[in-house]
Amino acid sequence: MCGILVSTDQNIDLQAFQKGLQTLQRRGPDESRIEMTGGGILGFQRLAVMDLSEAGMQPFHHHHSALVCNGEIYGWRPLKQQLRQKYEFISDSDCEILLPLYEELGNEMFVRLDGEFALVLYDHRHQRWVAARDPIGIRPLFYGTTRQGAIAFGSTARSLQPFCTGIAPFPPGHYYCDGQFHCYNDIAQTQHDHNESLEVLCQNIHDRLIDGVLKRMDADAPVGYLLSGGLDSSLVCAIAQKHSAAAIRTFAIGMDKDAIDLKYARQVAEAIGSDHTEVIIHRQQVLDALPEVIQSLETWDITTIRASLGMALLCREIHRTTGIKVLFTGEISDELFGYKYTDFAPSAEQFQKEAQKRIRELYMYDVLRADRCISDHGMEGRVPFGDLSFVRYVMDIDPARKVNTYGIGKYLLRKAFEADGLLPRSILYRDKAAFSDAVGHSLVEDLQEYADELYSDLMFHQRCRQYAWCPPYTKESLLYRDLFEQFYPGMGKLIAAYWLPNQNWKGCQVSDPSARVLSNYGKSGE
Repeated sequence: MCGILVSTDQNIDLQAFQKGLQTLQRRGPDESRIEMTGGGILGFQRLAVMDLSEAGMQPFHHHHSALVCNGEIYGWRPLKQQLRQKYEFISDSDCEILLPLYEELGNEMFVRLDGEFALVLYDHRHQRWVAARDPIGIRPLFYGTTRQGAIAFGSTARSLQPFCTGIAPFPPGHYYCDGQFHCYNDIAQTQHDHNESLEVLCQNIHDRLIDGVLKRMDADAPVGYLLSGGLDSSLVCAIAQKHSAAAIRTFAIGMDKDAIDLKYARQVAEAIGSDHTEVIIHRQQVLDALPEVIQSLETWDITTIRASLGMALLCREIHRTTGIKVLFTGEISDELFGYKYTDFAPSAEQFQKEAQKRIRELYMYDVLRADRCISDHGMEGRVPFGDLSFVRYVMDIDPARKVNTYGIGKYLLRKAFEADGLLPRSILYRDKAAFSDAVGHSLVEDLQEYADELYSDLMFHQRCRQYAWCPPYTKESLLYRDLFEQFYPGMGKLIAAYWLPNQNWKGCQVSDPSARVLSNYGKSGE
């Protein structure tokens, strides 16, 4: 991941701007640069992934226009060949094509991009600032207002804190121009229902996911793969291994007492022939990491924090012991094909509405978790299930075909890879286990016990009352909110709500976000 920070007004405190950019150093540890341009300031922290030479450093320039981008643009090589007829390029960076492409297409460029990006550019010809974020929000972007009333943009809320107020997430699938936000792609909005035969549906799911993995394997820096042993990460790793000449590197994590994932990840690694590493963590490591993880996440949400602790500790170890700079993950499958709780959807229509809601909110939950856990340790996350072609296709499938009427969730995805033999059937049809639970049930129990020790009942009730926005309702949630407020006072609205199963559905009226509390959890966590 790289880090970007931009003020559209030069008349800000440069020291405050530098302080904000320094908070992005872990996102982009390789190089740092600040430039004045067009009445504003561009800041960039680089993580070199494509074109590792100095030529790949940003900002990029063209005809006095300038751009910074945290992202990966897929299919950029053919575009570059077309643009070569009119433009000269100095690097082999995918992001260098963006300014020439913008000159050709203007803001129409964004709807045509296949990638994960957050970018800000200064259009010298029209003397305007333009910013944009990918349709899912895989790459983070925030905006705020400087003391002079100008807009500023940053990769994190924290980077804007030294010189901005009114900080808020930049909406995914939007671009900003001339003082307004414009939606260019609502990825969750279905265009039509695919209702082909089961064979055709599964073949299209199969081919699009493989394409999503393969296009993301293009990197000039070393690549690794997070492997939980669940369906989603196992499929990503199996596809990558099949198309790799050498063994890919896979990584799994578990608690010392009751790790669930480790044994399944080990089975997958043995089956696909990956170079596999296991990391074991302990109670005190989890508790010690909590403040740093919450500061990195910029959230108080229960399930996001729980799931981030294991992931962050794993990424820390990968960064410490390897030269890997790119990590593949299995996020975004649940939102498309269903969670354990969506088995309780009262109708196919309600299933689809829930999927749309979850896709539109991903940038506040699982996508945020993956980005921060990986980027905070100097690496870039790649998410094949977030491939735009794949997401569009799955969202357009008749929801009646996605609802769990098959006896197991995510049936279409499982069936799509049945004939390949990429994974053992025991893994392909393994039931869902939530990541924080599968790292070890003791992880959540340790956190809850720690919160119980920290707050008396009286203190709990008194402190909860001070939070009007989404007030804490358990001692664990109060612990997270108190830590969040230490770093981001009064900024609770960065997150819209607690991630919980749909409280309007029978069977989903639970107060804990873990799938473990649902009646259909069954043997998922064994």
